[in-house]
Amino acid sequence: MKRHHLNYVLTLSFVFGVLAINRIHANHDMVSHSVNPVQTEQTQEPTVVSDEPETINIRDYRVRFQFSTNKQQDNSRLLSVAYTATNKKDRKDNLPVYGAVIKFYNILDQKELLLGETKTNIEGIGKLMIPATENYLKDEEGNILLVARFEGTEELDAEENEISFKDVIMDLQLEEIDSIKTITALAYSVDSTGAKTPVDDVEVNFYIQGMLSNMMIEQGSFDQGKYRFELKQIIPGDAKGNIKVIARIEDSDAFGNVMQAKSVKWGTDHLIESANTDNTLWSAAAPIWMYVVLTVMLVGVWANYIYTIYHLFRIRTESRNLV
Repeated sequence: MKRHHLNYVLTLSFVFGVLAINRIHANHDMVSHSVNPVQTEQTQEPTVVSDEPETINIRDYRVRFQFSTNKQQDNSRLLSVAYTATNKKDRKDNLPVYGAVIKFYNILDQKELLLGETKTNIEGIGKLMIPATENYLKDEEGNILLVARFEGTEELDAEENEISFKDVIMDLQLEEIDSIKTITALAYSVDSTGAKTPVDDVEVNFYIQGMLSNMMIEQGSFDQGKYRFELKQIIPGDAKGNIKVIARIEDSDAFGNVMQAKSVKWGTDHLIESANTDNTLWSAAAPIWMYVVLTVMLVGVWANYIYTIYHLFRIRTESRNLV
């Protein structure tokens, strides 16, 4: 009986010892995890929050009033103004002018046609979309003069910027000629009488629309209002094999920014069958050895639990017999 009593005491001591060691490790992990955020907070630089708002002297800043225009795919025109102020001593200190009312005009001689107005957003950007049906005032050569104007406030001076350009109509043709994928861009300008003049010696860039950015595939210049080239690259498309081709006239002194785009089923789809269907780490089914190792590990863990519980019940039974 003394031998059974000694075994009982030793087994209980072993069990309580294991539980105590696990508890010590758990407490140590909790302490180590809780110390890091405190250390991180102590290493942060202190910041001083003032109850009074910082006073900005506008004379210390150089105001920029930038005006641009972009003709869209549907022949509408986007007018955009970037209204910002840059510190004269620190160029990294840029302040957008928020809530400024910007008015856009089409001017010819003494005539001023108000196209619309908008307010700058929190980034200092003001945009206005002019529909394709707008009848602009043009001079005899077909030049269009647009003006962006800010009338000023007590704190800010009035600002004005202008852009002069000729309206250009651009078309994009995507066709297969003798089984060759061919892209053709056509462009012509229109004067005040409606007469069409082919665009000549103006650079045009071609892109394929991507998810993050556009990929340039061709660069050239119009010749008598036309530019044609063959698409030889193999380009991946969407799930249906479609790609979007974009033609752009960019930063032209005569025509500004003009864009035209069309979609065509010239791309390769993304549904490519895998040549290797074996069980691999990157496939849907894991390798066989991984199943075997995982099964052995799980069986071992549960066997340890069952063994421990079995002996605990034996200890409990023998302790009752001792009493």
